[in-house]
Amino acid sequence: MLRLARTCSTPIDHSDPSAASKAFVGWIDESPGRGTLGLIVTCLFTIFLCTWVVIHPRVCKRPPLRVLHKIALFLKALIAPEFIAVEGLQEWSQAQRMVKGCAGLTGGGLKLVHAFYIGMLALRYRTARGEKVIWPNQYTWLLQEGLVVWDDHAQWGLSEENIRDKSNADGTAKLLALAQVSWFAAQSIMRRAHNLPLSQLESMTLSYIPLFAITYLFWWVKPKDVLTPSVVDLPTMSEEQRAFFESMAVSTLFDEEGIGKQGSLRSIWYLTPRVFEKEAEDRALHEAQQKLSEANEKGPTQKVERAVNLNQKVSVPTVKETVVAHWDPDLYRSKLLWPVICIFGASFGALHLISWHTRFPTPVESWLWRAAALASILSMLVFMQFEKVVLRWGGLLTVISLVSPLLYLLGRLVMVGGVVAAFRASDPAIYETYVVSTYWVHII
Repeated sequence: MLRLARTCSTPIDHSDPSAASKAFVGWIDESPGRGTLGLIVTCLFTIFLCTWVVIHPRVCKRPPLRVLHKIALFLKALIAPEFIAVEGLQEWSQAQRMVKGCAGLTGGGLKLVHAFYIGMLALRYRTARGEKVIWPNQYTWLLQEGLVVWDDHAQWGLSEENIRDKSNADGTAKLLALAQVSWFAAQSIMRRAHNLPLSQLESMTLSYIPLFAITYLFWWVKPKDVLTPSVVDLPTMSEEQRAFFESMAVSTLFDEEGIGKQGSLRSIWYLTPRVFEKEAEDRALHEAQQKLSEANEKGPTQKVERAVNLNQKVSVPTVKETVVAHWDPDLYRSKLLWPVICIFGASFGALHLISWHTRFPTPVESWLWRAAALASILSMLVFMQFEKVVLRWGGLLTVISLVSPLLYLLGRLVMVGGVVAAFRASDPAIYETYVVSTYWVHII
């Protein structure tokens, strides 16, 4: 038997017009019920668990960049947790593909934790200038060519013991975080079940939880906060093999050779490039080369006209394009998975609608909140319909693809502003609570 006792007066009936006219309250001191400070601290702590604690950054050798990169990920998770959740899904998908691709080459020895470790730039090789990253596709190629064998994986720093030793992930801490988040969600559900409203901050906090859970699920075995990479010497190769191996590099931005923009502060904002992006670039280049080869087989006049047309049609930029978003094609083109992913992507804004009937200081603020929540849902759904978004003019669709995330960010700012402003004049019912006074468990 569960008996609940109110710690404040009877909750306001929001369907009663006379109740809606009751005065708002400002700052409430801590009492047998709830206080403003306690409510804020609980929500912010839960949001912290859903953002900072869930982050699993890539390996950065230099301490300043390592800290700044994690702060950058934290800000991204705070502002747009959907993107971090989708990023976790795409990293998990890449790791799964590597495990399947290497299964026959390693006798099933390469597991998800190894794939994650390599994918987070934790495996590198020495060069005359410093160190370079070994990307997942490069390591797979080394296995395929017989240049390395899985039996030597411990010498390459890929033993599970070495990875666990480098990782600062704590399963107990993860379980505690899940317990706190689950308790917050349960309390919120109980408040609604007993006709007690949630504050706007509580609604926003609840919105982080589903994305926190799904991101944690995808990154459960991923090493966390690895400080130093495993550095190896590459096996002996022919010039052709070495050239091909280096051409497979997904990016050179994260190498440690002191060349170009390597180690720049801007790199802290970049998401870790994935193999499918490199494969897409290689396919586009191959198609362009094929078309140019076909043009060379034509007459001189046709060759010139063909080359002009190719420059207009083939999207192989001479300057590195700025990619805003690029979804994993295996996920994006899945008729089953992608609709589910889109629903999760829109869940953050959708859960803000819990406060649709919450009393705001003014009607304008109430409608701004509702409009911002709906805008964040629609803009995210629109944005996720584009497989790749780049800062390059391509007509009306380019405008839509770039305006939708800006509209999303505007909606987020409006909702954050609404949360802060609401505490100056809040519904007094949000400070009413219930307490569990007796709980009997009967085993029959």
